[in-house]
Amino acid sequence: MPNLEHSAYPAATLLHLESLVPCRESQVSMLLSIFGERQQLSFPSIFIYGHTSSGKTYVMRTLLNTLQLPHVFVNCVEHFTSRLLLEEILIQLQNRSSETEEAAHVPCDTFNDFVRLFKQAIVSQDLQDETFYIVLDRAEQLREMEANVLPAFLRLQELTARNVTVVLLSEIVWELFRPNTGCFEPFTLYFPDYSIGHLQKILCQNHPPEYSADFYAAYINILLGVFYMVCRDLKELQHLAALNFSKYCEPVVRGEANERDTRKLWKNIEPHLKKAMQTVYLREISSSQWERLQHDEGEAGQLKGLSAHAHVELPYYSKFLLIAAYLASYNPVRTDKRFFLKHHGKIKKTNFMKKHEKTSNHLLGPKPFPLDRLLAILYSIVDNRVAPTANIFSQVWEEDDKRKNHCDLANEQRGKAPGYGVSGSSAVGSAQGVLRSPRV
Repeated sequence: MPNLEHSAYPAATLLHLESLVPCRESQVSMLLSIFGERQQLSFPSIFIYGHTSSGKTYVMRTLLNTLQLPHVFVNCVEHFTSRLLLEEILIQLQNRSSETEEAAHVPCDTFNDFVRLFKQAIVSQDLQDETFYIVLDRAEQLREMEANVLPAFLRLQELTARNVTVVLLSEIVWELFRPNTGCFEPFTLYFPDYSIGHLQKILCQNHPPEYSADFYAAYINILLGVFYMVCRDLKELQHLAALNFSKYCEPVVRGEANERDTRKLWKNIEPHLKKAMQTVYLREISSSQWERLQHDEGEAGQLKGLSAHAHVELPYYSKFLLIAAYLASYNPVRTDKRFFLKHHGKIKKTNFMKKHEKTSNHLLGPKPFPLDRLLAILYSIVDNRVAPTANIFSQVWEEDDKRKNHCDLANEQRGKAPGYGVSGSSAVGSAQGVLRSPRV
């Protein structure tokens, strides 16, 4: 029995739609109830939110295209100003009927101009008798535009006196959108993350025809067992599944195992999945380069795969700041003169060692250090002259925040009190005047 039912659409169309949006039947059913029939007045604005790769954009695009509902789909990151956004909506609306000829560009500077031009375009496209949908993807960018843009979109049906519904897709909750002056409240709909069962069902739909569904399902089960704890992004998992499947099939292709010999198949794929774990999300190499890397067996191949991390570069001064912070936190103050001065004079050697110094500094954990000492070490290890600019201090501030979080966690595990990091009156006094500015 189909999960999607609506009197305005044929049962075959709804059945096809259900096959295209697996594990999102409840959300699609809710949207169909809100949309109603074509000629019915729909809700003025809908706010759909959920984490990355939870199917928001795909479900909305598939729903509107399958049911052939008139709509425009605009990405707010690509059209990052109000003028670009409004003009793109008008251009897509005017190009609906003319697939070959592009509509003439009409400047739209204000929202008043957009309302006037939108009403004219609706009449020219003969869309007065059905609901028109405006879908704004990555809608959190609207908060960076003029203050009237978001409230006006939420009340667009009222402003234009037309049957139009604005759908906002975002990764953050509505409470972070609501302006202080108040606005029309949209209908909110949450898209939850896919569970491991949902991911397995969706990934199994892409099984190659030359292999059985049970064989591919066993492979997906192994893949999710390895990657589910570190990666729940459906797109990334689809990429990993397509990338490593040929290696999983090698024993079957060579005749060394059959499709049900899961032990041999796991032993063959395990080292390759471990290497893929090191580059998850990074996409450091293309799929073709990864396939060539899979043929390199042994230690040389592993080193080649790991060497890709060397290309992830930090900002220039950030690298030296991290080195300077490490040296300051693990070396005593009395060693700075010997390590960082060229002409430090004679140093008297002694075998005397205090009791607490017999233990390795790495076992004792990082020590606090003042900001002046950090900058002094930085100036000595960088070849060229470093000016104490706002860029340097902003990076010191950010790196100190990250380092405090790391040190607090490490010290809690050792049973120590948190708070290790840049300290002292000089650190506090200098950090209070830091200017937030782009990194070098």
